[in-house]
Amino acid sequence: MGSAPRAVIDLAALRHNLGQVRAAAPNSRILAVVKANAYGHGLLRIANTLERAADALAVARVGEGIALRQAGISCSIVVLEGGADQQELNLAVTHRLELVVHNLEQVKQLQRYKTHTPLACWLKVDTGMHRLGLPVASASAAYQALSACCAVAGKPRLITHFANADDPADPATLTQWKLFQSMTSLLGAEASAANSGAILGWPETCADWVRPGIMLYGVSPFLNGRAETDGLSPVMSLQSQLIAVNHYKKGDAIGYGGSWICPQDMAVGVVSIGYGDGYPRHAPPGTPVLLNGQRVSLVGRVSMDMITLDLRGCPEARVGDPAILWGVGLPVEEIARAASTIPYQLLCGVTARVDFVEEQVSDGQAESR
Repeated sequence: MGSAPRAVIDLAALRHNLGQVRAAAPNSRILAVVKANAYGHGLLRIANTLERAADALAVARVGEGIALRQAGISCSIVVLEGGADQQELNLAVTHRLELVVHNLEQVKQLQRYKTHTPLACWLKVDTGMHRLGLPVASASAAYQALSACCAVAGKPRLITHFANADDPADPATLTQWKLFQSMTSLLGAEASAANSGAILGWPETCADWVRPGIMLYGVSPFLNGRAETDGLSPVMSLQSQLIAVNHYKKGDAIGYGGSWICPQDMAVGVVSIGYGDGYPRHAPPGTPVLLNGQRVSLVGRVSMDMITLDLRGCPEARVGDPAILWGVGLPVEEIARAASTIPYQLLCGVTARVDFVEEQVSDGQAESR
């Protein structure tokens, strides 16, 4: 494979995680979230895998939905940020996209819009996230306006988003849910509230539709959570290999700034990966790496193309040995905590120069895509 890093995408793990969603929310339809290049995993490969297994796909922006349609994806596609103007309404009609309506101006745009092909819409209600959505006090009137709008196909569905579902001890999720439930009961509308954290932590919030995101990719949605505890399997394994093994004396400084000093005579390994590939630049010394299946520690600063490893506990290490930066055997949650970030950012941050490889489970091999 050469020395270039690669992200191995396990599509069987993706299907397993979707199965975990179905098990947790057996009476709900699944709106699988594939925004942000499917959380860094590759929009089209993930959408092709989920198209028939999920009930619909969700993206953030109209352009993402168009890319799916142009690639031949035929299932329902929901645009979570909705349409910004008439041009995007036109595109949504052309490409059969469903739009989330989250402000009064969007309601008015639809009321003015002339089309022979009405759009399916979702009305977003702000129950406490305070980012997008109509306040509860004005949402009912907006719902009635959309229901009477010629440009809207049928009755809109209702949608909200939980702000604190990553913390199972926080009562805010149930507070939001009760507020949202009072609206859905009043209007008799189909509804969606539960994201990954709520699906696993608050099953009572799994309404007509659930919206799994991070859990589909094998990452725990909870603060300090672990995927395996939640029955999830990592979909991405970021891998590279050892390209040098060097021997240094006690007191030698390693890497930029010379901030890490060898405490004794020792071997230091160099792995071909760095922040230019999406590995976190601020990962500190001590951050684990799996080398030949054995944990070793990062030393020195992360460079653009390389990291350096403490090989004192791995004297048999040789050039060409495989390294796993996160994935199977080394949860991305752990690397994110070490680097004071979140798994979402690490997964979305893998750069274009990394080779993406789909794992072919049937023959145990992998194929570049």
